[in-house]
Amino acid sequence: MSEKYVNRLKSKYTNEIKSALKEELSKDNINAVPRLEKISINIGVGAAITNKKLIEDAVKELTLISGQKPVIRKARKSIATFKLREGMPIGTSVCLRDNMMWDFLDRLINIAFLRVKDFRGVLVKAFDGRGNYSLGLKDFMIFPEIDFNKVETVKGLNVTIVTSATNDKDAKALLEKFGMPFRK
Repeated sequence: MSEKYVNRLKSKYTNEIKSALKEELSKDNINAVPRLEKISINIGVGAAITNKKLIEDAVKELTLISGQKPVIRKARKSIATFKLREGMPIGTSVCLRDNMMWDFLDRLINIAFLRVKDFRGVLVKAFDGRGNYSLGLKDFMIFPEIDFNKVETVKGLNVTIVTSATNDKDAKALLEKFGMPFRK
């Protein structure tokens, strides 16, 4: 009984959304239908300049949220006014693909957004013009994996959803089919 795990959003995409989008966007080829390519998650920790433990905490927390070990991002150039030197760790990022990507998107849409107080939806204008969508979360504690008692400082995170769509209209249609709660 070794059934292969398939995320419910991924199976919904292959079984329902793909053909519905082909009709809706009037694509000739099923391969021209937009799809998810990757999801990039970043936590910027500017205060890590003075407190090195903050970067370690951000790595642990992003690992819990994404299920994958993040990469520590370092400053590319020195900025004297911020007391920042080239090579200092200032953030973490992770790039999710395949099943990890589908799992994260499912948790983001169906669990995390519901835990935001006074949530009215995500902005429609956050597309970049090439079919990618970015959103910032002020508090990463909306994810159920995070234990409130172990978090010292609340950090925000940026999520970028990269699609194969060539324009914002197609990407918005794709994300709406997944259940992305856009603001009316």
